[in-house]
Amino acid sequence: MKKISITLGLALLSITYASAQYNKCAGQNRITQTTKSLAPVLTDDGEEVLDVNGKVMMEEIKTEVLVSSDSYGNAQGNQYDLAVDGAFEGNTIAVLFLCRDGNANFNKPKEVLKQKGFSVFQWINQPPSADELKEKLKLASQLWVISGNTKTLNDKHAEVIKEFFESGKGLYIFGDNDPYYADANFLTEKLFGTSMDGNLYGAKTVGLSGDAENKAGIVKGHLISTGIVNMYEGITIATVKATQELEPLIYGSEDNLVAAVYERDGKRAIIDGGFTRLYYAWDSAGTDRYIKNAASWLVNYERFGEMVYKVEDEE
Repeated sequence: MKKISITLGLALLSITYASAQYNKCAGQNRITQTTKSLAPVLTDDGEEVLDVNGKVMMEEIKTEVLVSSDSYGNAQGNQYDLAVDGAFEGNTIAVLFLCRDGNANFNKPKEVLKQKGFSVFQWINQPPSADELKEKLKLASQLWVISGNTKTLNDKHAEVIKEFFESGKGLYIFGDNDPYYADANFLTEKLFGTSMDGNLYGAKTVGLSGDAENKAGIVKGHLISTGIVNMYEGITIATVKATQELEPLIYGSEDNLVAAVYERDGKRAIIDGGFTRLYYAWDSAGTDRYIKNAASWLVNYERFGEMVYKVEDEE
């Protein structure tokens, strides 16, 4: 017989509690490292300065250089993700994968999320009963909802998800091009007073929002954008309607708001109109790091500290 034991370490609302989980580069997009070299000490006239023994005096020169990058210009290596590998061992992500497109799946995200210690369980095509959902969410640090083109969630599901979110657990709501935001809009309208709509053809790599006066791109300095300079926007995408409570995260190549974050009162959520990134052109710019960073941020470690669920054998 199995029993579930829950170990919960509470942390104060401070970034210092996340320092052990986050890499030192957290919040940086273009990541540099310091190189040291020796150079002769020169006079104002450019002459080498000699010491008392007639030897050329040397000084240490420190220079900041960009770390090695991949073919898309993003820092190369997991040490430049938001979280260190294995940081969230024992944390579970619950996934309501409600898109019935035969090409859609959560396989690639599931693989890379393991690097940070996450396990994933999911319901595919149909949601469970509200009671089952509530019970399973007790063992999850966050919920990801990938919407389909028809509404499958009901008011009872919405109440369970709202209660989960209000408790401070992370919530990621994914939609895509019209009409693949039925369940997404059902939830975002109830929880955040917003929705997504439209069908824009993207399929482009966007940089950092604000670079070269461009609006398109991922917002600089957010923890989710750690180590990302360029990222794939998705192939066909919806536009999220902005509100005062949402902060922009990704603008598409048409300057439309593709993804936004909610971060208030110790609660965190992401609303995203481009779920095709989860499986289509997965190896394009920045996708795997973005997914890992998003999950790491949604753990809300600064609020909860370390939460570990262990399954133990009971005789």
